[in-house]
Amino acid sequence: MAAQRIRTLMKAARQLGLRQMADYALYALQLRSGWLRLRTPAGGRAQPPSALQRIIEPAAPAVLRRLLGTRQREVLAAADEVLRGQVRLFGGPPRRLALARRTPQQHWTQYTRSLPDGEDIKPVWELGRLGWATLLARAYWLSGDERYARAWWQRVQRFLAANPVNCGPHWSSAQEVALRLLALSFSFNLLAEAQASTVARQAWLSQALAAHAARIPISLRYARAQNNNHLLSEALGLWTAGLMLPDHPQAAQWQRLGRQHFIDGVRRQVAPDGAYSQHSANYQRLMLQLATWATALARAEAQPLPRATLAHLQQACRWLFGLLDERSGQAANLGPNDGAYILPFSVAPFADYRPALQAAAWALGVTGLPAGPWDELPLWLGLAAPRGTQRTSAAARKTRAPLRLERGESWAYLRAAHFNGRPGHADQLHLDLWWRGLNIALDAGTYRYTAAAPWDNALASTAVHNTLMLAGREQMQRAGRFLWLDFAQACVLQHSRQHASAEHDGYRAIGCIHRRSVLALPQAWRITDEVLGDTQGQRGRLHWLLPDWPWQLHGDTLQLRSPRGRIEIQIEGQALSLLRAGQRLHGSAASSPIAGWVSATYGSKQPALALIAEPYDGALHKITTYFRLPA
Repeated sequence: MAAQRIRTLMKAARQLGLRQMADYALYALQLRSGWLRLRTPAGGRAQPPSALQRIIEPAAPAVLRRLLGTRQREVLAAADEVLRGQVRLFGGPPRRLALARRTPQQHWTQYTRSLPDGEDIKPVWELGRLGWATLLARAYWLSGDERYARAWWQRVQRFLAANPVNCGPHWSSAQEVALRLLALSFSFNLLAEAQASTVARQAWLSQALAAHAARIPISLRYARAQNNNHLLSEALGLWTAGLMLPDHPQAAQWQRLGRQHFIDGVRRQVAPDGAYSQHSANYQRLMLQLATWATALARAEAQPLPRATLAHLQQACRWLFGLLDERSGQAANLGPNDGAYILPFSVAPFADYRPALQAAAWALGVTGLPAGPWDELPLWLGLAAPRGTQRTSAAARKTRAPLRLERGESWAYLRAAHFNGRPGHADQLHLDLWWRGLNIALDAGTYRYTAAAPWDNALASTAVHNTLMLAGREQMQRAGRFLWLDFAQACVLQHSRQHASAEHDGYRAIGCIHRRSVLALPQAWRITDEVLGDTQGQRGRLHWLLPDWPWQLHGDTLQLRSPRGRIEIQIEGQALSLLRAGQRLHGSAASSPIAGWVSATYGSKQPALALIAEPYDGALHKITTYFRLPA
């Protein structure tokens, strides 16, 4: 076992890079030696009070009320839930707003891997990001009702008193500290003139912001090792604190360090085609929200982002537009989705990507959406709508970076990535299919990161994506809950608006290549999967994840009754099985507890239909699937 672990570590060093491995190793040494505990004493070090500077100029309340119309009641109703002691996490149902934890708070270094009682740390962190507090601030700005301002100060002060500096899980990740700092800063920009925002309370907030900023640099090495949204978030936390607290002795250093790390992070994490290093639609949105905030900081200090940084971010915005279903506002649920949504300043639901994309488009000078309710988020951030055709040309919003195909009322996305960063899911040649605002061929999502088997990040598997699985093997070696090695690399062979083909080498160890061709036909999509190479004895299976709609299976054709008409999925010459919620409904394919589930956001899963096609006998060579859509 020890020898195998050493071999895995050596392989990870070769494939991930020595810089990342060295940064992580040194962070781990600092953690285990007690050095980090020494540098961040419980309760923190005394911080001098500083004047608070507003860095965002939100649109006037009248402008926001005019945009929202009757929907401003939704903002007030959500804030009223918080007044009643309820909160919604990850866009889910109301739950108790627990400002204090039941167990005594230990030093943050005791919570770096998990909570002592095995509790999932993600919902705890989500509460600590203070999205619920920004609801109170927005309600005050819209209504002028002092109840919301008083409640903001009372609840935020209670929360921070119950979670002292450097104590408890809310201080265990510097990213969480940074995101909380952003929420506090945004809220103050709305509450600065409230009667409840007394001089004493503002002095307290300035010290709280300084304590948050002081926590971040200590573990920046870990963020650099991750080379993902951790680094960008923590950089923005420092940058924000430096601007919010201009009189603080460390303000200039925080501002310089934060800006520098953000710009360097964008350079390293955003590929030339705009794809983000975490290979996830939700993380791409998170990164763009951070970028939108960064443009506000650059405006506040009257120093624009470098042209190269701006160009990377503009392409990243166009890339995500390529995954957007404009009819529903949803996007293909590509890669890890832990429910992160750090600027929840919109009445639109979590699954609607239009507010974040509109804000990023306005901030970065990219062609955005036509005027609509999704303009709310950019108005909260003080962004101005671009003029002319930037808001009207749908074609200009599309980019050929993602393999997007379109015909009529349907479109498809073919996953074909070349990994320069760590993959999140083993999902090469996965296909997402959308029609009339409905997601027909689904990505299963994530569900949970930490849970009892089989739900410990299980939906990252090749087995539950819409692709081929050969010889029961994953496309890549799974070396940990979040670590894949021996990356499966894809090559795009052809791409036009209605046809694409690509292949990947994830099965090279058994001498095989998986090639997929996707063609848009009138009222149908044809997907052809081929296995090239030595297929002798290499059995395989094709998986399609479909919505949980009424179904009938006749021979080689599955019929689904969708809300907008009957859909047929035909797979020629194969043995078909149907699974739902881990149970087999038809056929002989082996059942699996993770098959037939879809997770739209973190901690939530719903039944779906998993259609499995396997050869009647012998090895798998070629399979053709037709999705037939009604006129």
